[in-house]
Amino acid sequence: MQNNSEVYQGKTKKKSFDESIKSKINPKGKANRNAQNSVNRIAAIAIFTFVQVLWLGYILIRFSIYSIYIQIAFSLLSIIIVLTIYGRHTNSANKMPWMIFIMFVPVFGILLYVLMGRPGVTSKARKRFEEIDSKIMTYLKPKKKNFYDLEKINPYIASRIKYVEDYGHFPVYTNTDVVYFDDAKKGIDDQVRELKKARSFIFMEYYAIQDTETFEPIKEVLAQKAAEGLEVRVIYDDIGSGGFINGEFIKRMEDLGIKCRVFNHVSPFFQVIMNNRDHRKITVIDGKVGYTGGYNLADLYTHKIAPHGFWKDTGVRITGDGVVTLTALFLEMWNAVKANDIDDNDLSIFFPRVSYTATEKGNYVQPYAETPLDEELLGENIYMGILQTAKKYCWFVTPYLVITDELSREFEMAVKRGVDVRIITPGIPDKKVVNAITKSYYNQLARNGVRIFEYTPGFCHAKMCIADGECATVGTLNLDFRSLYLHFEDGVYLYKCNAIKDIEVDFVKMFEVSNEVTDMYHSHRSVPLRISQCALRIVAPLV
Repeated sequence: MQNNSEVYQGKTKKKSFDESIKSKINPKGKANRNAQNSVNRIAAIAIFTFVQVLWLGYILIRFSIYSIYIQIAFSLLSIIIVLTIYGRHTNSANKMPWMIFIMFVPVFGILLYVLMGRPGVTSKARKRFEEIDSKIMTYLKPKKKNFYDLEKINPYIASRIKYVEDYGHFPVYTNTDVVYFDDAKKGIDDQVRELKKARSFIFMEYYAIQDTETFEPIKEVLAQKAAEGLEVRVIYDDIGSGGFINGEFIKRMEDLGIKCRVFNHVSPFFQVIMNNRDHRKITVIDGKVGYTGGYNLADLYTHKIAPHGFWKDTGVRITGDGVVTLTALFLEMWNAVKANDIDDNDLSIFFPRVSYTATEKGNYVQPYAETPLDEELLGENIYMGILQTAKKYCWFVTPYLVITDELSREFEMAVKRGVDVRIITPGIPDKKVVNAITKSYYNQLARNGVRIFEYTPGFCHAKMCIADGECATVGTLNLDFRSLYLHFEDGVYLYKCNAIKDIEVDFVKMFEVSNEVTDMYHSHRSVPLRISQCALRIVAPLV
């Protein structure tokens, strides 16, 4: 609680904020110029990286022409790398493209594999995260009573939740209320309202931030709260936000008193970790209220622009005990994002003892994260677990469909058990090549009884799954290789929550405006189409 003096000081600062800082929030025309500069920077880096690969490949090929020993060395190295890839504990669909590429084009294959194909981050980066996690994860303490109570209700669901607790170290919580947003704009509007109530700290971590109309009210509240003396922090991904903002964004935020960091700054020189992105979307307010879901903070998500029809996205607000996991995930990234950044010496101030009594009883909430730091495929296994425990129906919505053999098999097995399995994908794609790869998976799934729907109003960017009206997950994980294997992701698993009914209603609404294409892709494909789709499937893990 703030005392009267603190409240009075906050009001005084607010007045100063209104008079001297508000004009700095978005200088006219500057955001657009910075966005264009950022696009140019990303394009220049992509071109320069491509030139580096070509130039290094050319030099190595020239050397190999003049020396039989270099040819032999490359042949041996390619064999060693292929055997190493083959021995990795991952699915064959992810391994085969790289093995084929390296064997047929050894020089360029090896160079691209080093840049893009390695499954995890560098040992230095991994060590950095491990050091931070050893301090932060101690605040995530599972309550055995929650698990024991759940085990009596549904031992199958309890075993899945125990897996996430044991191998992801993410506890399941009760005393947590959940609100579902069937549109990103509703979620962002609600965030603005809750941000205004902040009294201690605000954390925001997003893959993409666009410093335009959608972000304007958020930035204004953040600047006001920073002026009142609150701890306000923002993290964004350099690739995800690269088309919208550049390095000047950090300076503008810091001028407003908002601390800001960029994840994995893109360099024109080789960086192995450059392939791992921070795809999470998290907001935490005072350790009591948290948000996550599929939406970023950009104009697409609030329908200010509509290049791909209606942009469908979703999210959740959680209030209560479960927010502690989102706090831990943000602090992990904040402290690990850059080795020479100043770390938090006292983390306990961000894990307050929150006095909250949930209005909803008998529900279970388990926020979780996916990371390329280990070989535990937590996100994919959660999806497979929902399929395995489903009895009546299991529905998915995803913007991209690039799945592993293991996940495809679980879809098929669920159908064979009599489960109504459906997948919704975009009707209007944002990336034509990726959409073609998505459609290359339709035939196999449709032939085995999975129903495929395309969202005709536009692009569905939501990443959700629901089963039997009892359990669901909402978050950032697409059904594709990048989300499941390469990126930092997050989600919330829900069981017996009232919000699940709202998610079910939203799915029904999406089906009503979607076009079922199951029969179209169930039939025989022409030889040219089969060949082209096979080629796309081979390169799918590389995209």
